[in-house]
Amino acid sequence: MTSEVKIVECVPNFSEGRDPDKIEKIVAPLKDKPNVKLVNYEPDPDYNRLVVTVMGEPQAVKGAVLAAIAVATELIDMNQHEGEHLRMGATDVVPFIPIRNMTMEETVELAIETAQAIYELYAVPVFLYEEAASRPERRNLVNVRKGQFEGMPEKLKEADWEPDFGKREIHKTAGVTAVGARMPLVAYNIDLGTDNIDIANAIARSIRQSGGGFQYIKAGGVELKEKGIVQVTMNITDYTKNPIYRVFETVKMEARRYGVPILGSEIIGLAPVEALTDTAAYYLGLHDFDSSKLVETALID
Repeated sequence: MTSEVKIVECVPNFSEGRDPDKIEKIVAPLKDKPNVKLVNYEPDPDYNRLVVTVMGEPQAVKGAVLAAIAVATELIDMNQHEGEHLRMGATDVVPFIPIRNMTMEETVELAIETAQAIYELYAVPVFLYEEAASRPERRNLVNVRKGQFEGMPEKLKEADWEPDFGKREIHKTAGVTAVGARMPLVAYNIDLGTDNIDIANAIARSIRQSGGGFQYIKAGGVELKEKGIVQVTMNITDYTKNPIYRVFETVKMEARRYGVPILGSEIIGLAPVEALTDTAAYYLGLHDFDSSKLVETALID
Protein backbone atom coordinates (compact mmCIF):
# COMPACT_ATOMS: atom_id res chain seq x y z
CA MET A 1 0.00 0.00 0.00
CA THR A 2 1.31 3.46 -0.84
CA SER A 3 1.52 6.24 1.69
CA GLU A 4 -1.49 7.99 0.08
CA VAL A 5 -3.85 5.09 0.76
CA LYS A 6 -6.35 5.59 3.56
CA ILE A 7 -5.90 3.11 6.40
CA VAL A 8 -8.46 2.45 9.12
CA GLU A 9 -8.35 0.10 12.09
CA CYS A 10 -11.39 -1.77 13.37
CA VAL A 11 -11.56 -3.66 16.68
CA PRO A 12 -14.83 -5.62 16.77
CA ASN A 13 -15.61 -7.41 20.05
CA PHE A 14 -17.64 -10.61 19.81
CA SER A 15 -19.36 -12.39 22.70
CA GLU A 16 -17.57 -15.72 22.29
CA GLY A 17 -14.29 -16.61 23.95
CA ARG A 18 -14.58 -20.31 24.75
CA ASP A 19 -15.52 -22.32 21.66
CA PRO A 20 -12.49 -22.59 19.32
CA ASP A 21 -14.63 -23.74 16.39
CA LYS A 22 -16.96 -20.73 16.63
CA ILE A 23 -14.04 -18.38 17.10
CA GLU A 24 -12.30 -19.59 13.94
CA LYS A 25 -15.51 -19.33 11.95
CA ILE A 26 -16.03 -15.74 13.10
CA VAL A 27 -12.53 -14.62 12.09
CA ALA A 28 -12.44 -16.62 8.84
CA PRO A 29 -14.02 -13.81 6.73
CA LEU A 30 -11.23 -11.50 7.92
CA LYS A 31 -8.40 -13.69 6.62
CA ASP A 32 -6.70 -13.45 3.24
CA LYS A 33 -8.84 -10.57 2.00
CA PRO A 34 -7.46 -7.96 -0.43
CA ASN A 35 -6.55 -4.68 1.27
CA VAL A 36 -7.43 -6.09 4.72
CA LYS A 37 -5.00 -7.43 7.31
CA LEU A 38 -6.14 -9.49 10.27
CA VAL A 39 -3.62 -8.21 12.78
CA ASN A 40 -4.68 -10.01 15.92
CA TYR A 41 -7.48 -11.90 17.64
CA GLU A 42 -7.61 -12.73 21.33
CA PRO A 43 -10.29 -14.93 22.90
CA ASP A 44 -10.71 -14.75 26.68
CA PRO A 45 -12.62 -17.61 28.33
CA ASP A 46 -13.25 -15.74 31.60
CA TYR A 47 -14.68 -12.74 29.79
CA ASN A 48 -16.20 -15.11 27.17
CA ARG A 49 -15.21 -12.51 24.62
CA LEU A 50 -13.22 -12.28 21.42
CA VAL A 51 -11.33 -9.08 20.57
CA VAL A 52 -10.29 -8.81 16.92
CA THR A 53 -8.06 -6.21 15.26
CA VAL A 54 -8.10 -5.60 11.51
CA MET A 55 -6.56 -2.84 9.41
CA GLY A 56 -6.80 -1.82 5.79
CA GLU A 57 -8.59 0.31 3.27
CA PRO A 58 -11.88 1.59 4.72
CA GLN A 59 -14.41 -0.05 2.39
CA ALA A 60 -12.49 -3.33 2.35
CA VAL A 61 -12.38 -3.37 6.15
CA LYS A 62 -16.09 -2.55 6.34
CA GLY A 63 -16.97 -5.43 4.02
CA ALA A 64 -14.83 -7.96 5.87
CA VAL A 65 -16.14 -6.89 9.29
CA LEU A 66 -19.75 -7.12 8.07
CA ALA A 67 -19.04 -10.68 6.89
CA ALA A 68 -17.64 -11.60 10.32
CA ILE A 69 -20.68 -10.03 11.98
CA ALA A 70 -22.92 -12.22 9.82
CA VAL A 71 -21.20 -15.33 11.19
CA ALA A 72 -21.36 -14.10 14.80
CA THR A 73 -25.05 -13.29 14.40
CA GLU A 74 -25.70 -16.83 13.21
CA LEU A 75 -23.55 -18.68 15.75
CA ILE A 76 -23.92 -16.77 19.03
CA ASP A 77 -27.08 -16.99 21.13
CA MET A 78 -26.94 -14.31 23.79
CA ASN A 79 -29.67 -16.10 25.76
CA GLN A 80 -27.03 -18.74 26.56
CA HIS A 81 -24.12 -16.36 27.05
CA GLU A 82 -22.38 -15.73 30.34
CA GLY A 83 -19.05 -14.13 31.13
CA GLU A 84 -17.35 -11.53 33.26
CA HIS A 85 -17.34 -8.73 30.69
CA LEU A 86 -20.29 -6.39 30.22
CA ARG A 87 -22.07 -7.15 26.93
CA MET A 88 -25.29 -6.51 25.07
CA GLY A 89 -24.87 -8.33 21.77
CA ALA A 90 -23.27 -11.17 19.83
CA THR A 91 -21.25 -8.47 18.10
CA ASP A 92 -20.96 -6.21 21.09
CA VAL A 93 -18.98 -3.19 19.88
CA VAL A 94 -17.42 -2.18 16.57
CA PRO A 95 -15.06 0.81 16.94
CA PHE A 96 -13.27 2.33 13.94
CA ILE A 97 -9.98 4.16 14.46
CA PRO A 98 -8.27 6.43 11.89
CA ILE A 99 -4.68 5.30 11.26
CA ARG A 100 -3.35 6.90 8.08
CA ASN A 101 -4.74 9.59 5.77
CA MET A 102 -8.11 9.33 7.52
CA THR A 103 -9.85 12.21 9.25
CA MET A 104 -12.13 11.61 12.19
CA GLU A 105 -15.01 12.92 10.08
CA GLU A 106 -14.32 10.22 7.47
CA THR A 107 -14.07 7.61 10.21
CA VAL A 108 -17.43 8.68 11.65
CA GLU A 109 -18.98 8.41 8.19
CA LEU A 110 -17.61 4.88 7.84
CA ALA A 111 -19.01 3.94 11.26
CA ILE A 112 -22.45 5.25 10.32
CA GLU A 113 -22.41 3.35 7.03
CA THR A 114 -21.46 0.15 8.88
CA ALA A 115 -24.12 0.64 11.55
CA GLN A 116 -26.83 1.09 8.93
CA ALA A 117 -25.66 -2.01 7.06
CA ILE A 118 -25.69 -4.12 10.24
CA TYR A 119 -29.36 -3.38 10.76
CA GLU A 120 -30.36 -3.67 7.11
CA LEU A 121 -28.51 -6.97 6.60
CA TYR A 122 -28.99 -8.71 9.94
CA ALA A 123 -31.88 -6.92 11.70
CA VAL A 124 -29.68 -6.15 14.70
CA PRO A 125 -30.45 -2.71 16.18
CA VAL A 126 -27.44 -0.42 16.52
CA PHE A 127 -26.41 2.48 18.73
CA LEU A 128 -23.73 4.94 17.63
CA TYR A 129 -21.16 5.93 20.28
CA GLU A 130 -18.01 7.99 20.92
CA GLU A 131 -17.29 10.42 18.05
CA ALA A 132 -20.14 8.94 15.99
CA ALA A 133 -22.71 9.40 18.76
CA SER A 134 -25.98 11.04 17.73
CA ARG A 135 -26.58 12.40 21.24
CA PRO A 136 -24.19 13.50 24.03
CA GLU A 137 -25.36 10.82 26.46
CA ARG A 138 -24.47 8.13 23.91
CA ARG A 139 -20.81 9.07 23.59
CA ASN A 140 -19.88 6.93 26.59
CA LEU A 141 -20.21 3.21 25.84
CA VAL A 142 -20.94 2.55 29.52
CA ASN A 143 -24.21 4.48 29.18
CA VAL A 144 -25.13 2.72 25.95
CA ARG A 145 -24.46 -0.77 27.32
CA LYS A 146 -26.06 -0.18 30.72
CA GLY A 147 -28.61 -2.92 31.35
CA GLN A 148 -26.67 -5.40 29.23
CA PHE A 149 -28.39 -7.97 27.02
CA GLU A 150 -30.92 -8.95 29.67
CA GLY A 151 -32.08 -5.38 30.25
CA MET A 152 -32.11 -4.22 26.62
CA PRO A 153 -35.72 -5.19 25.74
CA GLU A 154 -37.04 -2.74 28.34
CA LYS A 155 -34.33 -0.13 27.76
CA LEU A 156 -35.18 0.16 24.07
CA LYS A 157 -38.74 1.13 25.01
CA GLU A 158 -37.54 4.15 27.01
CA ALA A 159 -38.03 7.54 25.40
CA ASP A 160 -34.31 8.35 25.22
CA TRP A 161 -33.10 4.97 23.98
CA GLU A 162 -34.49 4.39 20.53
CA PRO A 163 -31.68 2.80 18.47
CA ASP A 164 -29.95 4.91 15.86
CA PHE A 165 -30.74 2.14 13.40
CA GLY A 166 -33.49 -0.39 13.94
CA LYS A 167 -36.70 -0.93 15.82
CA ARG A 168 -37.25 -0.73 19.55
CA GLU A 169 -36.75 -4.46 19.96
CA ILE A 170 -33.62 -6.57 20.26
CA HIS A 171 -32.56 -9.29 17.87
CA LYS A 172 -33.77 -12.37 19.75
CA THR A 173 -30.38 -14.09 19.80
CA ALA A 174 -27.85 -11.42 18.71
CA GLY A 175 -29.09 -8.59 20.93
CA VAL A 176 -27.87 -5.07 20.18
CA THR A 177 -24.62 -3.70 18.74
CA ALA A 178 -22.74 -0.42 19.27
CA VAL A 179 -20.70 1.07 16.43
CA GLY A 180 -18.40 4.02 16.95
CA ALA A 181 -15.37 6.04 15.92
CA ARG A 182 -12.57 6.95 18.30
CA MET A 183 -8.88 7.63 18.61
CA PRO A 184 -6.53 4.78 19.62
CA LEU A 185 -6.81 3.64 23.24
CA VAL A 186 -5.00 1.15 25.43
CA ALA A 187 -7.07 -1.75 26.78
CA TYR A 188 -5.16 -2.67 29.92
CA ASN A 189 -5.81 -5.13 32.76
CA ILE A 190 -3.99 -5.58 36.08
CA ASP A 191 -4.15 -8.89 37.98
CA LEU A 192 -4.53 -8.76 41.77
CA GLY A 193 -3.42 -11.52 44.14
CA THR A 194 -6.85 -11.97 45.70
CA ASP A 195 -10.28 -13.35 44.84
CA ASN A 196 -12.06 -10.48 46.60
CA ILE A 197 -14.02 -8.60 43.92
CA ASP A 198 -14.82 -5.80 46.38
CA ILE A 199 -11.12 -4.88 46.46
CA ALA A 200 -10.90 -4.78 42.65
CA ASN A 201 -14.03 -2.63 42.48
CA ALA A 202 -12.73 -0.25 45.13
CA ILE A 203 -9.42 0.19 43.33
CA ALA A 204 -11.19 0.68 40.00
CA ARG A 205 -13.36 3.41 41.53
CA SER A 206 -10.29 5.17 42.88
CA ILE A 207 -8.54 5.41 39.50
CA ARG A 208 -11.37 6.04 37.02
CA GLN A 209 -12.50 9.48 36.01
CA SER A 210 -16.12 8.94 37.07
CA GLY A 211 -14.96 8.04 40.59
CA GLY A 212 -12.79 11.11 41.02
CA GLY A 213 -9.60 9.48 39.77
CA PHE A 214 -7.68 10.05 36.57
CA GLN A 215 -9.09 11.66 33.48
CA TYR A 216 -9.20 9.39 30.43
CA ILE A 217 -9.54 6.24 32.54
CA LYS A 218 -12.56 3.91 32.49
CA ALA A 219 -12.15 1.02 34.93
CA GLY A 220 -13.99 -1.76 36.71
CA GLY A 221 -13.39 -4.92 38.71
CA VAL A 222 -13.70 -8.39 37.20
CA GLU A 223 -13.55 -11.91 38.66
CA LEU A 224 -11.37 -14.48 36.87
CA LYS A 225 -12.91 -17.49 38.56
CA GLU A 226 -10.85 -20.14 36.78
CA LYS A 227 -7.66 -18.44 37.95
CA GLY A 228 -9.00 -17.67 41.42
CA ILE A 229 -8.11 -13.99 41.18
CA VAL A 230 -9.66 -10.63 40.35
CA GLN A 231 -8.61 -8.01 37.88
CA VAL A 232 -8.81 -4.25 37.50
CA THR A 233 -9.79 -3.88 33.86
CA MET A 234 -9.60 -0.52 32.12
CA ASN A 235 -9.48 1.52 28.97
CA ILE A 236 -6.91 4.31 28.87
CA THR A 237 -8.57 6.59 26.35
CA ASP A 238 -5.68 9.06 26.09
CA TYR A 239 -2.32 7.52 27.01
CA THR A 240 -0.54 10.82 26.31
CA LYS A 241 -2.38 12.43 29.21
CA ASN A 242 -2.28 9.46 31.60
CA PRO A 243 0.39 6.92 30.68
CA ILE A 244 0.37 3.23 31.54
CA TYR A 245 3.09 3.50 34.20
CA ARG A 246 1.13 6.11 36.17
CA VAL A 247 -1.96 3.94 36.24
CA PHE A 248 0.04 0.82 37.15
CA GLU A 249 1.87 2.53 40.00
CA THR A 250 -1.40 3.95 41.38
CA VAL A 251 -3.10 0.56 41.32
CA LYS A 252 -0.06 -0.96 43.06
CA MET A 253 -0.22 1.74 45.73
CA GLU A 254 -3.96 1.26 46.27
CA ALA A 255 -3.58 -2.55 46.40
CA ARG A 256 -0.99 -2.17 49.14
CA ARG A 257 -3.69 -0.64 51.36
CA TYR A 258 -5.47 -4.00 51.27
CA GLY A 259 -2.33 -6.12 51.60
CA VAL A 260 -2.81 -7.38 48.05
CA PRO A 261 0.07 -7.96 45.60
CA ILE A 262 0.08 -7.21 41.87
CA LEU A 263 0.54 -10.48 39.96
CA GLY A 264 0.97 -9.01 36.50
CA SER A 265 -0.80 -7.10 33.78
CA GLU A 266 -1.80 -7.45 30.15
CA ILE A 267 -2.58 -5.37 27.09
CA ILE A 268 -5.57 -6.51 25.06
CA GLY A 269 -5.33 -6.00 21.33
CA LEU A 270 -2.84 -3.49 19.97
CA ALA A 271 -1.28 -0.52 21.72
CA PRO A 272 0.48 2.50 20.20
CA VAL A 273 4.25 2.15 20.45
CA GLU A 274 4.50 5.54 22.19
CA ALA A 275 2.41 4.18 25.06
CA LEU A 276 5.06 1.51 25.68
CA THR A 277 8.12 3.67 25.09
CA ASP A 278 6.85 6.17 27.65
CA THR A 279 6.53 3.37 30.20
CA ALA A 280 9.96 1.92 29.35
CA ALA A 281 11.52 5.37 29.73
CA TYR A 282 9.91 5.79 33.15
CA TYR A 283 10.99 2.45 34.62
CA LEU A 284 14.49 2.48 33.11
CA GLY A 285 15.11 6.17 33.74
CA LEU A 286 15.96 6.73 30.07
CA HIS A 287 16.79 10.25 28.93
CA ASP A 288 15.29 11.63 25.72
CA PHE A 289 13.92 8.23 24.71
CA ASP A 290 11.10 7.88 22.20
CA SER A 291 9.99 5.62 19.34
CA SER A 292 12.53 7.17 16.96
CA LYS A 293 15.20 5.16 18.80
CA LEU A 294 13.57 1.83 18.00
CA VAL A 295 14.97 -0.29 15.17
CA GLU A 296 11.48 -1.13 13.96
CA THR A 297 10.57 2.53 13.58
CA ALA A 298 13.35 3.01 11.05
CA LEU A 299 11.78 0.29 8.88
CA ILE A 300 8.43 2.11 8.57
CA ASP A 301 7.99 4.42 5.62
